[in-house]
Amino acid sequence: MPDLDDPNADDLLAQPVTAGGDPQTPGPSAPSVSTAVPPRCPTRTRLYRAGRLLEEGFPAEQMSERLAADPAAVVWLDLYDPTQADLGIVTHEFGLHPLAVEDAISAHQRPKVDRYRTHLFANLYAVAASRDPHGLTTGEISMFITPRALVTVRKDDFDIDALIARWDLNTDLITADNQISILVYGLLDAVVDGHYLAVERLDDAIDEVQTNLFRQRTAIDIRRRAYELGADLAALRRVVGPMQEVVGRLMRTDSHLVDAELGAYYQDVHDHTLRTSETVDAASDRVDRIAATQLNEQSAQLNEITKKLAAWAAIIAVPTAVTGFYGQNVPYPGFGHHTGFLVSTVVMVVLAGGLYFYLRRNGWL
Repeated sequence: MPDLDDPNADDLLAQPVTAGGDPQTPGPSAPSVSTAVPPRCPTRTRLYRAGRLLEEGFPAEQMSERLAADPAAVVWLDLYDPTQADLGIVTHEFGLHPLAVEDAISAHQRPKVDRYRTHLFANLYAVAASRDPHGLTTGEISMFITPRALVTVRKDDFDIDALIARWDLNTDLITADNQISILVYGLLDAVVDGHYLAVERLDDAIDEVQTNLFRQRTAIDIRRRAYELGADLAALRRVVGPMQEVVGRLMRTDSHLVDAELGAYYQDVHDHTLRTSETVDAASDRVDRIAATQLNEQSAQLNEITKKLAAWAAIIAVPTAVTGFYGQNVPYPGFGHHTGFLVSTVVMVVLAGGLYFYLRRNGWL
């Protein structure tokens, strides 16, 4: 039993450590495949066998040794914003096609799936949205799918630890033959769920605009906010629309990703892409209707103002006409007498008052 009064007692006591597999704790980063110091391209690595995590955070250069030592193992490598030189190691180890490598390091590629002799290449976009104006952000992700490795290339920020936690939740589906398929499914599911969450947040923002549409005074600029939401939805449609083709292409038999066990899960992801695309279209229609309604409301308000101005102009015209008549230079009944002034005043009041009540009864005032 160590003496607690000893100043070195802290070194003798066991220090708390984070439990393994904690999804809230980021895994260790592997040494970069780049030779630059500090490394320009940080990496993440994991080694799996039948869904069990064997090792993570090992150097990317040692992937081939680990795969050769365990024929049942598969590896995941993640690279953040690499260059062609950074991808040189995996290019030679897994026989990646130069065109696929070029697409992986070039930004703003369209969502797609390309098939090469030794691997599949897929490009897609993760999306995040906030309730603030212009809160839509996209992150481009490329992946090389080989029989024993999944290589992901992120050109933008993406919550990779949330993806790892999602993978760890699907271990009961993993067999010796579908380990890479499960990793691909987890990535697709995370991306598509992010798409739908972004659509929901934009839809909530549309509800807020719609609530303020007919209020006389509001802190929201309806026309500007509708334009911003329309722009965000248009950008989201460019990302969400092609995902149906991407998931459908990965579900084809020649991709060798979907088996009898995973077919329903990939189909669920495909259904989510359809629902997201339909929700985006419906939200775009709502924004268009809000903009059109706001324009019609402005036109209606302008018509009301015009009617009121015309009504008051008619009322003002009555005394103008009467005083103009009595201002003529020829004698008239009551000319030069107080009775003439009284008669003209009574005529103005009666006619103007009668016209006022008539216009008010008909909704002009």
